[in-house]
Amino acid sequence: MRTFDLSPLFHTTVGFDRLNRMLDSVGRVDERAPSYPPYDIEKVSDAAYRITMAVAGFSEGDIELSQHENALTITAKAPKAEAEAESAKMLHQGIARRGFQRRFDLADYIRVAGARLENGLLYVDLAREVPEELKPRRIEIQSGNVLEHKNAA
Repeated sequence: MRTFDLSPLFHTTVGFDRLNRMLDSVGRVDERAPSYPPYDIEKVSDAAYRITMAVAGFSEGDIELSQHENALTITAKAPKAEAEAESAKMLHQGIARRGFQRRFDLADYIRVAGARLENGLLYVDLAREVPEELKPRRIEIQSGNVLEHKNAA
């Protein structure tokens, strides 16, 4: 595996600590990382994204979503199926009925716009909302002496 030393890049930048941590974590592949439940991430538009997660067997009350700063955490408690399993003799149990916690790192200005559970799929809509003061703006060029304009104001 090839590794890259990006430390010279970070000598001339300020406030990119999070980017450095993200690049470090991408290089490390954890074989024990959970693959349950499966999910998709799609780009709906330039400012909208959607996470679709397969959560068959869970209800709205079993799932909790929380966003703290740039992290979205989806947590689910295992559904109450013990009584069901005791009364029925299972010949094959292929449906995973276990709790999970899935964490997603979000870019700046991404917020959760909404979530819905439909046909065993959890849809989490995300929206990019850049504050007006951070959007590019056009600056008019004035002619004449700059000092004259300052004195007039």
